[in-house]
Amino acid sequence: MSFVPGATERVDIHLADRSYPILIGTGLLDDPASWAAVPTATSALIVTNTTVAPLYVETVRRAIGGRFRQVHVLELPDGEAYKTWETLNLVFDALLREGSDRKTVLFALGGGVVGDMTGFAAASYMRGVPFVQVPTTLLAQVDSSVGGKTAINHPLGKNMIGAFYQPQLVLCDLATLATLPARELSAGLAEVIKYGPIHDMAFYDWIEENIDALVAREPAALAHAVKRSCEIKALVVGQDEREAGLRAILNFGHTFGHAIESGLGYGQWLHGEAVGCGMVMAAHLSQRLGGVDAAFVARLTRLVERAGLPVVGPALGAERYLELMRIDKKSEGGDIRFVVIDRPGSAVMRGAPEAMVREVLAHCCAA
Repeated sequence: MSFVPGATERVDIHLADRSYPILIGTGLLDDPASWAAVPTATSALIVTNTTVAPLYVETVRRAIGGRFRQVHVLELPDGEAYKTWETLNLVFDALLREGSDRKTVLFALGGGVVGDMTGFAAASYMRGVPFVQVPTTLLAQVDSSVGGKTAINHPLGKNMIGAFYQPQLVLCDLATLATLPARELSAGLAEVIKYGPIHDMAFYDWIEENIDALVAREPAALAHAVKRSCEIKALVVGQDEREAGLRAILNFGHTFGHAIESGLGYGQWLHGEAVGCGMVMAAHLSQRLGGVDAAFVARLTRLVERAGLPVVGPALGAERYLELMRIDKKSEGGDIRFVVIDRPGSAVMRGAPEAMVREVLAHCCAA
């Protein structure tokens, strides 16, 4: 385990036009040094939600106050169901009401929904203003806050409207994970687990050995999981910022998972719950395509279960699953494309015969 207790670790994302840091540690919100990479401006807007605001907004306001003449706060409703145009417009309303200019800095203080909407607002307002990711959930710290993918949902498809727009800084304060509900922690573990099959089986072995410690929130285990996850995502994003090829492997389990989220109605299953189940389904598809054996599928299924995640898909019906997956972002010309494991530790994106996908759905979903 490479994380030094009490230290602030730094992972850099190197892109074609610039780089930015991901800072990982405990107590970072309170430390003015944590915010050194943030540009100074006349004003800032902290975008958060009604759950996170009472816990951390005053800490962040105090920490960044010396860099801005005015710091405004916007509290959004909490939950995936609010990742919509209507909620996004609340951010634009606040920016316009306060007379925000092109140097105004937005701070996304919360989980993946807050991060996605704040980033999309930053990409769009005056055609681009700076923003900072301050993720307070495990899922956001290991995945959604890193790499610049921002979006809102549409009733017909998840994350179908958005932009690639990179933050100035990602600040992962591990202390915020102490207030995370157990269900949200498990949801974040799905995005940790995915990095093993797609890139690093040594990390996967480590996750298996430490899954009980992760569920119990042992600080050293969580710190290592966040750091290694960010390292892998930074490596992939640095090679393919706009998902022209390699970056698609980060969507392992997401084609099935997004269909679950859309089919049930956003918020019925958490994103990580749908991804965890989706990884099991994608593993079964990988087996049928010859990439992994039955032992690998069973091993992954056990780990997802131990993380507290569902492994049986809801009974949407094969036709509904296929309909939803055809409008997934990775589809081409109506053909569904999946991230599958071609060998443990390596993933590819490819199509699969519809009859094979139906077999997987029949095997993996409730009757």
